[in-house]
Amino acid sequence: MPLSRRGFLTAAAGTGATLLGGAASAAPPRAADEFDVLRQRWRSLVLGAGFDAAAEPFRGRLAGLGADAADLRRSMEPAAGSLWPDLVYADPEPDTDAESVTRSAAVTGSLQRLVTMAHAWAQPGTGLTGDAALLTAATTGLDHLHTQVYRAGQARYGNWWHWQIGAPRALFDLCAILGDRLPAGLVTGLVAAVGHFVPDSAVATYGGTSTGANRVDLCRSIAFTGVVGRDAARLALARDALSPVFPHVTTGDGFYRDGSFIQHGWVPYTGTYGNELLGGLAVLFALLAGSDWAVTDPNRRLFLDSVERSYAPVLFNGLMMDGVSGRGISRGAAPGDPARARDDDHVRGHAVIANIALLAQGAPAAEAARWKGMVKGWAARDAYAPLLSDPRLGVAALARCREILDDPAVVAAAEPTGHRLFAAMDRAVHRRPGWAAMVSMSSARIAFYEHGNGENLRGWHTGAGMLYWWGADSGNGQYSDAFWPTVDPYRLPGVTVSRKALADAAGGAWGADKPNAVWVGGTTDGEFAAVGQDTRGLHSTLTARKSWFLLDDAVICLGGGVACSDGTAVESVYDNRNLGASGTHALTVDGTAQPVAHPWSATFPAPRWAHLAGFGGYVFLDGRAVVFRREERTGRWRDINTGGSTTAITRRYLTLYRHHGTDPVSGGYAYLVMPGATAAATAARAGAPWATVLANGPDRQGIAVPSLGVTAVNFFAAGSAGGVTVSAPASVLVRERGDGTAVVCVADPRRSATTIDVTWARAVASVVSRDPTVTVTGTGASLALRVNAAGSAGATHRLVVRL
Repeated sequence: MPLSRRGFLTAAAGTGATLLGGAASAAPPRAADEFDVLRQRWRSLVLGAGFDAAAEPFRGRLAGLGADAADLRRSMEPAAGSLWPDLVYADPEPDTDAESVTRSAAVTGSLQRLVTMAHAWAQPGTGLTGDAALLTAATTGLDHLHTQVYRAGQARYGNWWHWQIGAPRALFDLCAILGDRLPAGLVTGLVAAVGHFVPDSAVATYGGTSTGANRVDLCRSIAFTGVVGRDAARLALARDALSPVFPHVTTGDGFYRDGSFIQHGWVPYTGTYGNELLGGLAVLFALLAGSDWAVTDPNRRLFLDSVERSYAPVLFNGLMMDGVSGRGISRGAAPGDPARARDDDHVRGHAVIANIALLAQGAPAAEAARWKGMVKGWAARDAYAPLLSDPRLGVAALARCREILDDPAVVAAAEPTGHRLFAAMDRAVHRRPGWAAMVSMSSARIAFYEHGNGENLRGWHTGAGMLYWWGADSGNGQYSDAFWPTVDPYRLPGVTVSRKALADAAGGAWGADKPNAVWVGGTTDGEFAAVGQDTRGLHSTLTARKSWFLLDDAVICLGGGVACSDGTAVESVYDNRNLGASGTHALTVDGTAQPVAHPWSATFPAPRWAHLAGFGGYVFLDGRAVVFRREERTGRWRDINTGGSTTAITRRYLTLYRHHGTDPVSGGYAYLVMPGATAAATAARAGAPWATVLANGPDRQGIAVPSLGVTAVNFFAAGSAGGVTVSAPASVLVRERGDGTAVVCVADPRRSATTIDVTWARAVASVVSRDPTVTVTGTGASLALRVNAAGSAGATHRLVVRL
């Protein structure tokens, strides 16, 4: 239960560790009221507590912080329109969109530099701890920015985010850290400025830029004016305006029942905007706990459930899967400091992990124990980019994570196995012992890709069936090691695309362009899955039907009906492995070692199998020609992000693809990927009749794997295959089990059928269990059932029978 007001004040003033989940705060110098306590609590959340400044990773991080702050102090040159010469924030004349956005970003950037200086002044071990000159510089700089640009009455320009979210966030940190060292008049003016840019009306309705993660951030801005401005009404507003974020949604931004998270209407965004929402709620829950403004909405339970339903499934070995990070994949390295400023899947994963660690501090005991175990497990397995060495994590976040890692009572959780089909965001995540995979698709509901603010200029085909996969101890840097600026954007692993040249930022900004296709999704029994996509090309005539059958130790990939009239080549990319800066990974094709020199390419007319050392194996199921290609590719982050580094980067790639020719009419492919497999295991799989392709055309695609008891078919139209008949488009997975039972899974990826009649030509004795949406209309020599698919949003309908 929430503490009483008196209990809140007493606990916060006397035992800050209790309310801060283990982070102690210094007692206020005078009798505390609620606003004083909240400010002190925020200071502790920002600065961290309980860490040894003389021990690593803190010693090095704090010394670096001090060095950065010293450099910033030396380079600060207050002038009309700027605080630092390289960050000009004066509103440009004439006002061009691009320049205006850059100038608004300079406001936030300048404030963030002042935050760095404030941290160096307040934190121990920086070499500038308590330095009077640094404090004066930070205070002078803040007053300069307030007087010139971030003040009440200032007209907004550029990107709204900097005025309503970015700048207030930095100001909250500054006011919490510097506290009474700031002139009272300056603090009053800053509170008025935030109130000007983020009025009550910013959260009056749930829509536009006030949804999902943005809504949480706006509430955080309003909370700043409540705490620092000592305004109870604004704090109540910040708390109450969070409520629309919690319930599950069926369209637009937010969390869906299947665990999907969408931002900007149609972009899967668990890894970036989703993390902003997670971090924002974690700090607000911690800040307001036990006070008169504690977040007590019962629907917050739905958000707490998202840790295991939405975030954990897309984290693997400490990395956040790129398929749910939108345009964030293009950020990589910024100019001037590419090593320390890098942004990749591990960095994004670490940020989510740190936010889960913070949320765990105030969670119910059972959940807190599970989440801490997950944090410890992710950190333990991230050998590629150790969490505690992440230069993007602040001292406070490191302290929270270190506390968990050092706690012997916390048992590291293993990576889970199973399949999660996120139908609402056209993503599928498959986990098996030793590896994980993600399929990234697009539809009339989900954008091809998102670009905006000059970011992700060549992400055109990331939703064309891209197949990501990682091993437990291999390939964890596959997409981290400068993949996005150096990979051929027309040859992303798993995609089928036209080689038609596309302009940078082709298609509408913010994910406006979506394919005119509705059959996207699949069905799963929770362990295996059948996933498919009616694929359409971006600014292209390309069409194709693609399927992935995600099984025990392999992913079977089928493609049919590949057609295009662009007048350009069309390819299906089986894989494109990033070999690093100097990789010479051995390639074996049908038992024969191939050259390791770069460049090299060869077309094998009918290979049976191939193995790439350090990654896994491939088995080719259709006797078609496959092209193998080694090459070095050079790119720059600036090529895909206008704010990126111009430093040239070179990486080596090994690409396998099917060349369908120019303007194919009915192309296809069939192969399987075995992540982590040895050459011997791959050869054995190719030499045995393990999988049968039941159909592979534009109307249906299916496989049977007798050793697994699996028959799975994606029906893009009514029809029959492998003893399964459907009356309407559907995805069907049948799995016969060793106990004499079978599970039948059916879904309507089109989301348009009212009912689907399914017949399975297999003798069935009885029904063991069924979902309420499934009606059995016949057993005996065969099974007949009817699925009520109306309103199911692509979800799986399940039936268990005794054979």
